[in-house]
Amino acid sequence: MSVLEHLEEIFLPAKRAIEEGRIPSAALGLITQNGQRKIAVFGNAQLEPEKIKLERHMWFDLASLTKVIFTTHRVLTLVKSGRLTLDDPLAKHIPDLRQYDTSAPERALTIRQLLSHQTHLPAVEPLYTLGQDPETLRAYVLQLVWKSGPPVYSDINYILLGILIERITGQALRNQPLEDGLSFFPPHEKSVATERCAWRRRVIRGEVHDENAFALGGPAGHAGLFGTVDGVLNHALHLLHGGNLPPELMAEMVTPIAGNRALGWEVQQTGWHGGEGHSPRTIGHLGFTGTGLWIDLDRGIGWTLLTNRVHPSRHTDTGIMALRRETGTLVGRFSAQT
Repeated sequence: MSVLEHLEEIFLPAKRAIEEGRIPSAALGLITQNGQRKIAVFGNAQLEPEKIKLERHMWFDLASLTKVIFTTHRVLTLVKSGRLTLDDPLAKHIPDLRQYDTSAPERALTIRQLLSHQTHLPAVEPLYTLGQDPETLRAYVLQLVWKSGPPVYSDINYILLGILIERITGQALRNQPLEDGLSFFPPHEKSVATERCAWRRRVIRGEVHDENAFALGGPAGHAGLFGTVDGVLNHALHLLHGGNLPPELMAEMVTPIAGNRALGWEVQQTGWHGGEGHSPRTIGHLGFTGTGLWIDLDRGIGWTLLTNRVHPSRHTDTGIMALRRETGTLVGRFSAQT
C-alpha cells in the first residue's frame, strides 16, 4: 500500500491540534516521485476579524521556506549557468559591499558560507524599525558593520543572497520567475491570515508576515514567498526529479557542511523536526509562520505541512514542533512499508 493511502492517518495529529484550538488550520500534502499526490485541509484560514474556512487553493505565507524553495534554488541555478561559483566571495558580485573598508570580513564571505549559515552574521536584526524606504534599507544592509559572532542560522545571510540574485540577474526579486503555485504577491481574498501585527496594526493577510521582508518591499531572500499546498508539492516533485540541476549540486544539497546543515536545507538527524524513520538522503526546512517541507530523495516521497500557527498571535504555545515531528514520523513509518 502506498504512503498516499495513509493520508488521513498522517493528518490526524494536525486535525487534533485544530480541534483542540492550538492552531487555526492546516494543509497536509504528500507527493510521490511519479507525480501522484494527496492533500487534506482542515480548519480556518482566518479567525479574526471574521472566520474564513481554509480551502485547498488558498495561499500560505511560507516564511523561511523562501530560503530553500526560492533563494537556494535560484542561486544554484545561477551556479549551473556559470554566472557564479559557490566559492565566489560576495564582493565579487556586490563590489559596493562594505565599500569603505576593503578588508571588511563581509566582503570575503562566500556564497557557500551564506547558503549553509557558516558566517559571523547575526540571526536577525530589526531592520524594519529604521523606517527607511526599501532601496535605502538595502544600502544600509550592505554598509552596516555587523557584530561578529559564531555561526548561527541567519536571516541576514539570505537577505544578502537576495541582493546578490538581484545584482546578477538585473531583476528585482518581485520580477524573478516562479513555479506554478508560488507567488510573492498572492490575492488577498485567497490568502491565509497570519498575525495581528502590533507594528502594522492589522491582521496580516496576503502580505508578508516577516517585518524585515515587508520593509524591504515584500520579497526578500529570507522570506516573502507564498504558496498553495499544490505549489509547494510541485517544488518537492521538481527536486525529486533532480531540480534541473547537475548531480553534483544536488549532492551538495544533501551533504552536511556543519552539523546537519547543507546548502540551504537541513539533513535529517536524530530528534529533528522531520520526525524519525526516513532514509539518509532526507532534507527539510521550516518557516516561522508554521510551514514546513520535507523530501526523502531515496524513497521518492515529499510532504508539506502548512499551518498558520501565528494567527492571531505568535505569542502562544501551539506545540508546532511536536506536531511536525509526529507527522513526519508517521510519513516515515508508512513510506518504509511500501
